[in-house]
Amino acid sequence: MQNNTAQKIKTGIFVMAGLAILLLIIIFIGNQKNLFRSTMRLHVNYRTVAGLQEGSFVRFAGINVGTVELIDIKNDTTVRVDISVQEKIRPFIKVGSKASIGNDGLMGDKLIQIVPGNDSSQQVIAENGELVAVNPFDMDKIMSKVEKVGNIISNIDTLSGNLAAIFGKVNNGQGTLGKLINNEKIADDLQETVASAKKTVKTANKAAEGLNENMEAAKHNFLLKGYFKKKEKKRIADSTAKAKALQKEQANPKN
Repeated sequence: MQNNTAQKIKTGIFVMAGLAILLLIIIFIGNQKNLFRSTMRLHVNYRTVAGLQEGSFVRFAGINVGTVELIDIKNDTTVRVDISVQEKIRPFIKVGSKASIGNDGLMGDKLIQIVPGNDSSQQVIAENGELVAVNPFDMDKIMSKVEKVGNIISNIDTLSGNLAAIFGKVNNGQGTLGKLINNEKIADDLQETVASAKKTVKTANKAAEGLNENMEAAKHNFLLKGYFKKKEKKRIADSTAKAKALQKEQANPKN
């Protein structure tokens, strides 16, 4: 008889403890989800929600003040998100306040963060009012750009490695350019060639000067003076004829 009574007492204590734990869980979840507080509903229209889910937290000034109630796709460019926030923070949420999608920590769950508008003189937002959406970054596009930048850097590394190899071969005297730069005999031959070319040019200049002197002497020679006079007269006559022909063309232009 005593054993049965003790067993019943233990069972009752166990049941009461279970009920107490269950009540604490309900109160905790209710506080998190604002089940026991006065709330108001707002909504935001996003292009994409980037993994946001119903039940995600809504934060204001770093404090959890509400939850995401509904996510509804309106069309191919608009996703409506309905949120429920505590009524006591209504005075701080003005018309024009912004709602952005962020992370709970570095890699945590998605949530909505409400930021007050810049103008403190704006009216307090009304029930079912719309917050200004701050659309999240498109990570696919960002990763695509990062991948392109990585490919460019990889190509630059490859190119710099190839250039380093080429210059290394040149410095070591490999290849035509390397031999040309590093071979002293070729450099000496080039210097000799340049010096020889300079001497040839000087000789040609002297020869040209001698030829001019000879021509001047020939013009003053009594045997060749008549020949040069005829050449000069012919040159003057040709120039005069060309000038007259040009004047005639200008006086009688063709239609």
